[in-house]
Amino acid sequence: MGEKRIINLGDLTMRQIGDGKGFSARVAQVGPLIGSSRIGCSLVVVPPGKSACPFHRHHVSDELFFILEGEGVRRLDGETLPIRAGDIIAAPAGKEAHQIINTGHAELRYLALSVEGPTDIIEYPDSGKIAVDAAPGSDSLPSLNLFGRITPAQYYDGEDLAEFDGKS
Repeated sequence: MGEKRIINLGDLTMRQIGDGKGFSARVAQVGPLIGSSRIGCSLVVVPPGKSACPFHRHHVSDELFFILEGEGVRRLDGETLPIRAGDIIAAPAGKEAHQIINTGHAELRYLALSVEGPTDIIEYPDSGKIAVDAAPGSDSLPSLNLFGRITPAQYYDGEDLAEFDGKS
């Protein structure tokens, strides 16, 4: 018999994410449970005054958010826009940086959907960080996940063919 292709949000097992400060959420990954390999889907529940993730921009993956319950704001580059239950929010790859923040008095619940590709580059404008996810797969842990800050350099900087001995 094939995989179950229907799941009820009430049956999901949630896990806690965050830093214990401004970032906190309970998240359940849906994609693997329904056999999705190229569309990521997670249920995200954010307490009042918190955000699930930092202000960021994906350079490869499109994201779509469907607000199920609650209210908050979507931070979008230089502005904040109010959001509420029933709103559908797009975050196209390579466009504006974005963040969802719960500014209400109750939990903010939403579905986060994304197109899963073999790699993604995520930029975090507030902190100057860059993340590289290689082979993330649908809602699974990436095979390579690096966070850091880039020091500007020229293409050939640090490269030296003179050190190549021709044997290896």
